Amino acid sequence: MFRKLAIVALLAAVHGQAGALGAGDIAFTSFNADEDGWSLVALADISANTTIYFSDNEWNGSAIGSGGAFNTGESYHQWVSGSSVIAAGTVIRFAAVDAVSLASSVGTLSRAAVSGSTNYGVANSNETIYAYLGSSASAPTSFLAAVTNGDFSVDGTLANTGLTQGVSAIRLNANATSATPDFGQYAGTRSGLTSFADYKTLVNNASNWTVDTTNGTYINVVPDTTAFSISPVPEPSENAMLLAGLGLMFFVIRRRLA
Repeated sequence: MFRKLAIVALLAAVHGQAGALGAGDIAFTSFNADEDGWSLVALADISANTTIYFSDNEWNGSAIGSGGAFNTGESYHQWVSGSSVIAAGTVIRFAAVDAVSLASSVGTLSRAAVSGSTNYGVANSNETIYAYLGSSASAPTSFLAAVTNGDFSVDGTLANTGLTQGVSAIRLNANATSATPDFGQYAGTRSGLTSFADYKTLVNNASNWTVDTTNGTYINVVPDTTAFSISPVPEPSENAMLLAGLGLMFFVIRRRLA
């Protein structure tokens, strides 16, 4: 009985941590400089009324709380997830972020009130977008993901963000470093893995993306918002566990009688 209660308490504690997001718990799944939008997948549950900020200002590379800051000249957005938990695997689209009617498929997207914000669109070259938690749009406390169509060593940086290219950040032109894509979309598998965390290295690998380097027109392209799913390893049934236990007891009795 004690063991059952302990398991229930452990599960409750884990469930209660839903939405305590960290690096890689969300991942970009599309980038569209023509339509000025992007999409991302939740790779962990997102608690109700979570606020996530986005900025295409470049991070200066210093540590948070020790001189770390964004530069100026570009923009900030904030997204509030809504009144319900967003389940891991959900794909969320952010559209026309430079327009008055900017929108998200879940929750509410708006422009963050930061003095000097401008250029609310997504650039078709040398652009980096960071997603993060913060005490305000200009004061990040924890970086979650990043995407660039340039180079993280030039167009912003991942230094002191806790993000890693290929794990929690995606460089779209990683396989063609001279190109500056204006459109990219994850084209890999979205089902069959045993945990959502297993998708991190797939989604952040440019080899699994369809990336345009010809400056085509994608203003009317709607990104794939198919949800991600997992196939957990099945747990032993109660009958199977009972039979295994009886088998072990029979083996012990035989040993004692031998």
